[in-house]
Amino acid sequence: MGRIRILSDNVANKIAAGEVVERPASVVKELLENSLDAGATDVRVDVESGGRRLLRISDNGCGMLRDDALLAFERHATSKLSNVDELESIATLGFRGEALPSIASVSRLLLETRSADEPTGTRVEISGGKLIACEENALAAGSIITVRDLFFNVPARKKFLRSEQTELAHIASLVTHYSLAHPQKSFELTHEGKELLRVTPVESDRERVFQVFGADALEDLVELRERIAQEGRFRLTGFISRPQVQKSNRNSIFLFVNRRLIRDKLLLHAISSAYHNLMPPACYPFALLFFDCDPGEVDVNVHPSKTEVRFRNSSFVHDFVRDSLRETLVAERPAPSAPLPTSPVPGGTPTPGVQPGARLPFSEFSQQIEDFRFNEQRLGDNPPEQPRSVLPDYTLRPTMPPPARFNFSAGDPIAVGVPETDVQPLRLKVPDTHGGFPVDVDIDAPQSMVSLDDMRVLGQIHDSFIVAAGRDGLWIIDQHVAHERILFEKVLRQQREGRVEQQRLLLPMVLQLSPAQQVEYERIAGELETAGFETEPFGNRTIAVKAAPADLAASDLERAVYEILEIAEGEMRRVSVDDLRRGIAASLACRAAIKINMRLDQTRMDWLLRELAKTQYPMSCPHGRPVALRYSTRDILKSFHRI
Repeated sequence: MGRIRILSDNVANKIAAGEVVERPASVVKELLENSLDAGATDVRVDVESGGRRLLRISDNGCGMLRDDALLAFERHATSKLSNVDELESIATLGFRGEALPSIASVSRLLLETRSADEPTGTRVEISGGKLIACEENALAAGSIITVRDLFFNVPARKKFLRSEQTELAHIASLVTHYSLAHPQKSFELTHEGKELLRVTPVESDRERVFQVFGADALEDLVELRERIAQEGRFRLTGFISRPQVQKSNRNSIFLFVNRRLIRDKLLLHAISSAYHNLMPPACYPFALLFFDCDPGEVDVNVHPSKTEVRFRNSSFVHDFVRDSLRETLVAERPAPSAPLPTSPVPGGTPTPGVQPGARLPFSEFSQQIEDFRFNEQRLGDNPPEQPRSVLPDYTLRPTMPPPARFNFSAGDPIAVGVPETDVQPLRLKVPDTHGGFPVDVDIDAPQSMVSLDDMRVLGQIHDSFIVAAGRDGLWIIDQHVAHERILFEKVLRQQREGRVEQQRLLLPMVLQLSPAQQVEYERIAGELETAGFETEPFGNRTIAVKAAPADLAASDLERAVYEILEIAEGEMRRVSVDDLRRGIAASLACRAAIKINMRLDQTRMDWLLRELAKTQYPMSCPHGRPVALRYSTRDILKSFHRI
């Protein structure tokens, strides 16, 4: 008897379930995508025990006819494909026809559905892949799919599930993602009957971002206006954070291709490249990007979970995304604001759009999601008692306990307070005896843009930081990184124009190289010449430097060459020539820039600010550190209780 046999449908479905159904969130993803493909505008997700005991997805989509409701549980049965040619341009979220039979094979599933074309609906019950019942029922148009006891018949899979809290966090994160991708639809998520997310239809992505993350998040984001390429075949919109918002992982990068949630290495690399020289290494931004293209330009049939895609013209897509993000950041020139101490407000700060006593927006739970995901990566299923994310907080929840309130005795010359909870604090009206603020100062100037024009230098702090006054507030500028940004852009400009200023050495400087450095030198010798170095081999693993960039001091020359070789050997080995050149320019600028603890006269400080104002991106140095901090006029007035 031969060894090869055909698997039964039951075994085949369970194997398929292993590819499609990894955890409860996988079930939610497949069913949620089916609801969206069905044209639903109202989707509700109910969860119990983190999805282990119950998952129910209800929608008001087109529903199914009776015959279709039964056929949907056959393997590879789908309404979204009819021939192989359609695989070249898939426009729906689902298409494989594996989700329903795979989920039904490892759970107790109930489908209740009705098409608007039929007077009654259909109720189909399946347990472990076996049909239990199929009957007519009076139902509203749409579909309700209830999944109970996930993996009840596959205990080996069930034991690999994480804690209830972790599984719930994955579900909440997924529903959040799709609510961001479809702002014109309403989404609701409940767990054990408690509402976790509810967003109503809005007109724009910006309004949906406010619903999910809150107003504080929007203040740190730059809107990416629609970018179009190749006569409309490629479109990019979304939101990106200013470089001062720095995350320790990629969990806050949300990518959608044709409104499909993905995790694509190509697009992640494009985002990192856009922030190169604007953010420190190993830091990541917040990004919510919607990349839309002709379905034929992207292959979504490369992974069972459909979270990976392949672009037909990957290099163009990468450069289009990278350049769009970088141009947006350069055009906006967002200024980092200096952190101000927050003073507690009695009764708490009201949340925009929320009535007193109403449920807060989803921003609070979204932060919990980040906490769960971060701690899951670090600690598995044993988080500390009070997990706290190291990521910057994007929520609207109060960050400190409410202040104690005091009951003052009117007869006492010195009031001694006793903490109370129902008495408002005494507020004394302070007469305004100091005169009005100058009327020509605009305290409502945009707080996000860098404005270095017409700035007046006030002096130095510790011979390291320049203090200056502008029409939009008070500025503190790090003189070293400011000069570094000026020189960095100067070097890049000279490299592009092919006119790098050089200084010849009276005597060549001979440098000894390690074997690895020798290999890198031979690889980037041309780039060294482009950067202004004139070098040549000088014996075994030895080079002679005959000329160097004009701004580079002789004392820094040797270290600069070795540093450039380290860049080439390490982080720059797998990146583009453009990134390598930027890395070299950053190294040269750092070595040649004004140092801290260096006294500058008024003329030089004025020159530094004028040159900084001319740069494309004056807000951060080539290594991602902030160049300046601004105390806006409004913040100053608020701190002195003037407004």
